[in-house]
Amino acid sequence: MKFAEKVLKYLKKIPKGKVTTYKIIAEKLNTKAYRAVGNALNKNKTPFRIPCHRVVKSNGELGGYSRGIKTKIQLLKKEGIKIKNNKIESFKERLFRY
Repeated sequence: MKFAEKVLKYLKKIPKGKVTTYKIIAEKLNTKAYRAVGNALNKNKTPFRIPCHRVVKSNGELGGYSRGIKTKIQLLKKEGIKIKNNKIESFKERLFRY
């Protein structure tokens, strides 16, 4: 299984209303290639089915999104996640760890 496929496999496990980080996914894959995780997410051909919008930076900042940051914000808000100043509110409570 390719690296990107492994990343997408972990994305499917993130429940609605929760977020995880690039770093947590990388660590789950036994690597420190956090940017490679981001690149894999950017290549996700089905971002509405495989929820890459639920992956954020380790400090709670939103990070990027292949469909644009406004869309990422809309999708997260639709799941009940509050955002203030481009950061997840109550980040620790919303954080999903595998």
